[in-house]
Amino acid sequence: MGFSLRQLRYFVAVAETGQFSAAARELYISQSTITTSVQGIERQLGHHVFERSVHGVELTDAGRALLPKARHILELVEDAETTVASEASVAGRVRVGASYTVMGYFLPHHIQRVAARYPAVEFEWHEMHRDTMEQRLIDGDLDFALLLTSNVSHDGLDFETFVRSPRRLWTAPTHPLAGRANLRLADIAEHPYAMLTVDESERSTRSYWPDLRTDVFVSTSSIEAIRSLVANGTAVTVLSDMVYRPWSLEGRRIHAAALADPIPDMQVGLAWASAHQPTPAMIALRQYFSDAFHVSR
Repeated sequence: MGFSLRQLRYFVAVAETGQFSAAARELYISQSTITTSVQGIERQLGHHVFERSVHGVELTDAGRALLPKARHILELVEDAETTVASEASVAGRVRVGASYTVMGYFLPHHIQRVAARYPAVEFEWHEMHRDTMEQRLIDGDLDFALLLTSNVSHDGLDFETFVRSPRRLWTAPTHPLAGRANLRLADIAEHPYAMLTVDESERSTRSYWPDLRTDVFVSTSSIEAIRSLVANGTAVTVLSDMVYRPWSLEGRRIHAAALADPIPDMQVGLAWASAHQPTPAMIALRQYFSDAFHVSR
């Protein structure tokens, strides 16, 4: 019957991240979906492609043989999709604002792909704060803003959410909370907490955790500083999977775990001024993201 492209994408993602859970976070799908797809590949091959352990996965001989072929197939398909999907008839200019988190952890991959799909469209990308983006959308100085849609506050804006990234607890593997089941916010309240301040992260945290003490251990706009503090066992934090990486800059491990309390996902999407008439180039960009994340419109 052969492998599906989806199976190959999931296999490559697991091979590159070294974990089923990390691949699921990267692709914004469930871990069970990844697992089922890889098991399908293994059934068709008649061999395991990964050796599983508590620390992650490693490629087997069969997996190492498959990986370069899978990458090559996906590259050919992506080239074909870009060629076929290229819509040179759409022209114009689109000015897009993006928040810090979106610019750093979401947007770079899409900048290349949308430019290839609409070669006659001039895209401008600008990093700025949410309140500035909202006002510039209303004033007509921006066409779109890519931002945390859960924080949009202006009545004159419409928005569409494309990604919902779960927030989880980050700890060092040796931290007393690591590996515990059914953790709640109350369980981590007495441990030193590292607060991220970019993209109104502190406001979001206090919206679902109003009892969080005000004297947090450290507040910083640096996600890498947060990673190091957590990996060193100095502090814990709760952040979204979009910005999660399993290692600090020093090469120390970071463990992420779901909490039992209902914590809202970080929602990322596109916002625009309700009163402004969209141009063909604007419609094209919105369609690109809808297609990329399979959003029905």
